[in-house]
Amino acid sequence: MPNDWKPHLSRPWLVRGVVLLVILSLLAPSAVSALTYEPSNTDLQKGTIEDPANGTTVISIQGFKFAGQANGKKPARIVGVGPRGDVEWVHEGADLDVTWFYDVDSLDNGNVFVSGTANGASTVYEYNPETDEIVWKQRFEGVHDTHDADLINNESEILVANMRNYNTTSEENEDRIFIYDREADEITWEWQFEDNTNWTEDMGGDYAAEPPSNDWTHVNDVDKIADGQYLISPRNMDQVLVINRSTKNVDMQLGSDNNYDVMHEQHNPDFHLSENGTPTITVADSENDRIVEYAKRDGEWKQTWELGGSQDFNWPRDADRLPNGNTLITDSNNQRVLEVTPEGEIVWEFYAPWAPYDSTRMQLDEESSGPTIADQNAEGEYSISGSAGLIPGTGDRLTFSQWLSGAFAGTPVTQQVDWFANRWSKIAPWVRPVWMGPWDFVGAVLAAIVLLGWLLSEVVYNRQRIAGGVKSRLA
Repeated sequence: MPNDWKPHLSRPWLVRGVVLLVILSLLAPSAVSALTYEPSNTDLQKGTIEDPANGTTVISIQGFKFAGQANGKKPARIVGVGPRGDVEWVHEGADLDVTWFYDVDSLDNGNVFVSGTANGASTVYEYNPETDEIVWKQRFEGVHDTHDADLINNESEILVANMRNYNTTSEENEDRIFIYDREADEITWEWQFEDNTNWTEDMGGDYAAEPPSNDWTHVNDVDKIADGQYLISPRNMDQVLVINRSTKNVDMQLGSDNNYDVMHEQHNPDFHLSENGTPTITVADSENDRIVEYAKRDGEWKQTWELGGSQDFNWPRDADRLPNGNTLITDSNNQRVLEVTPEGEIVWEFYAPWAPYDSTRMQLDEESSGPTIADQNAEGEYSISGSAGLIPGTGDRLTFSQWLSGAFAGTPVTQQVDWFANRWSKIAPWVRPVWMGPWDFVGAVLAAIVLLGWLLSEVVYNRQRIAGGVKSRLA
């Protein structure tokens, strides 16, 4: 036997051992997290509390969906949080078979009005947090995945943003805004997006209506801003509109399809009039990871305020102006709600996994009734400061996406890396198991890549043996 048989024999096994050690090292943090995780409400926790909030903050938590299953350990729930960040009550969606929670509004009587999705239909209801009872509810069969419905006209009517209204018979998208009369028990008015003469079916990018799409507009918000005027947010068209109930015309438009400098797949815009009557819109500019405010001056929209960016927010989906001039922001993929000054200082912060969608302060005259940025003499661009940083990305602790973008900044692949980092930050939270931390998930993905590479290498290394085995079996 040759004297060199031992090195020749051991080298592949040495490589296999190193690869196996690397895979186990990458998976170890996830394994520890899985063994130590216990489902509870302990993930609801206060962050920075510089000033007590002016009342209870109600947070709607959308919940995540993973591997084709219902939320499971990633629950949809409504949470009431006290002025100093203490949890006052939790309303579980599973108790009503609600899969997703979306918009939540404070009512004058101390109750809340909730929009949710249950078993393929949209359900809205009035909830009494003191008694933990449903006062009344309305289920809209065939109205899929509605993100917003508001009570209007002394609560006698429900104003509904009917997104994903795809007609399978005609294969046409019939997204619309409609009004449901509670006493008459019928729809008494509707506005079809396809009737908007300024639109074409190729708008909406990947969601264009031609070829047919079941999510053409993704209209995620509707608000009554005056008698007969409704502010709407067709997310996929990167714009907000004010439509007229009587004429059905578009009275105002901010933004345009694919003009990402103004906004990119926004959520929950709010309309204000400044002290001198200037129309003003505050909006969560979700894909641009910022909050912006625009004022219409001399017939043109001008950006007066920009708060945050990818280093501060991750897919914010709500921003309400409070009476004290601060803004209440729902920072969805950073799993938190925060109140910030016009200059970006955090004065109140609460962490609320998974995917908070909307938040409101109880018993305000209007959900977003505070002064405009211009009225506060605070126009400009600001970053966020003062976070407790309990979740990577909310303080000094970097997320994987932030680290990746920083590591490759100024290199020839900066643009490609930034694109990947942005996609990762938006998609990873929706597929990451609840018991796995953000960096643990990165390790698990890398372990899967290394394992796949190892298996492919083994196939290549043993290709002759595999080919011989296949031939012998065929023979």
